[in-house]
Amino acid sequence: MKILVTAKRVVDYNVSIRVLNDQTGVDLNNVKMSVNPFDEIAIEEAVRLKEAGKAEEVIVLSVGAGNCQEQIRTALALGADRGILVETDEDMQPLGIAKVMKAIVDKEQPKLIITGKQAIDGDNSQTGQMLAALAGISQATFASEIDLDDDFATVTREVDGGLETIKVDLPAVVTTDLRLNEPRYASLPNIMKAKKKQVDVYTPSELEVDVTPRVRTLKVEPPAERKAGIKVESVEELVDKLRNEAKVIS
Repeated sequence: MKILVTAKRVVDYNVSIRVLNDQTGVDLNNVKMSVNPFDEIAIEEAVRLKEAGKAEEVIVLSVGAGNCQEQIRTALALGADRGILVETDEDMQPLGIAKVMKAIVDKEQPKLIITGKQAIDGDNSQTGQMLAALAGISQATFASEIDLDDDFATVTREVDGGLETIKVDLPAVVTTDLRLNEPRYASLPNIMKAKKKQVDVYTPSELEVDVTPRVRTLKVEPPAERKAGIKVESVEELVDKLRNEAKVIS
């Protein structure tokens, strides 16, 4: 069984985001970039399934500029077997990424595709669902547990009311939630080995995919600063301020 996983290049979650002066986007100059944290969980789960003997190969896919190879090499150091980069300087949006992934799925024929449930830059939470629709295959989103059989996967999902367990036929798309696993750290020997692993490079045109953006960003701005809070000495003082200053109770 082949497993296809994703590795999106995003600003590291520890970095404080700065908005460009013209409000056209986020300043990426000299900013640390990393694998999207939810994709790290997807990579870890795929590697664990391979280690458990339920998969023979883990392929990692990234879509974007040439520097996305850094994130592919990180995934290879974590245990993926080979990488695929679909290189483009276009502003990639969920539908475009899903179309590219569909082309790769048609080419590689994986039985399981695991992606992060969302990317921490756009927070769209759309790509996995779009891929499943385009490919006409099963999907299970927000997974906190995955168990594979030959022809189906049993997935426990995080839902508003708690947990839901479903069974989906393979091939299938699964998107990962935070509680699925704890990603490992890459060891130095594995980082060195990753440099020699195969990475195939394609372009959207070679895959005959149109990735023209469908959405245009009008303006990006940081959230408004919150006012400092105050401390009160008693419940009576709290009630007085809520009634007379905040005017949220009568």
